[in-house]
Amino acid sequence: MDRPLLNEFEARVLGSLIEKEITTPEYYPLSLNALTNACNQINNRDPVVEYGEPQVFRAVESLRDKRLAVVVSGGDSRVPKYGHKTADVLALQRPEIAVLCVLLLRGPQTVGELRTRTGRMHEFAGLAEVQATLQVLSARPDPLVTVLPRQAGTKEPRYAHLLGGEIVIMPSTTEAPFAMSAPAGQDRLTQLETDVAILRGELADLRQQFTDLRKQLE
Repeated sequence: MDRPLLNEFEARVLGSLIEKEITTPEYYPLSLNALTNACNQINNRDPVVEYGEPQVFRAVESLRDKRLAVVVSGGDSRVPKYGHKTADVLALQRPEIAVLCVLLLRGPQTVGELRTRTGRMHEFAGLAEVQATLQVLSARPDPLVTVLPRQAGTKEPRYAHLLGGEIVIMPSTTEAPFAMSAPAGQDRLTQLETDVAILRGELADLRQQFTDLRKQLE
């Protein structure tokens, strides 16, 4: 299958379905209400959104047209519930779908951020395994991931998914014609800011795990 093109609503809905299937399988598939709440979560999402059920319904119906989402019937519930077929349709293994899920829900990420934030879906052995997974996703005939130009003042490049189409990088009109080495203090500050962002992500993940566990015990 050629790479599907998703709008921002479809990307958030698909990422939420993938995440919930792996991290809280006991609550999967999701009702429209549960799927809307998953899209609007405060943690593990960037940006945070406030979608209404009509927006989510239109997005999931569009994903069904693209064969990425399905309505799951049966069981005791009469409420329609939704699942996804991303791994089957796009021929993805667990490490690849974990990386793609984080990119769908959080936007561009560094290799280190991806390793930290995929932990609940797949435990990567190290940064090299994350890098290898990104290589697999980017080397497909119709790539699903691309590397972005390194931002000024940062050491690590970020990666983005291509399910929203090709990413156009606008050249900066204020950027110097050549890059000068940043002072050591600035490098240290950048590293500290990155470490803080990763720790915040880990804290948010722990909070979500605690919330999920509490739901299971209620």
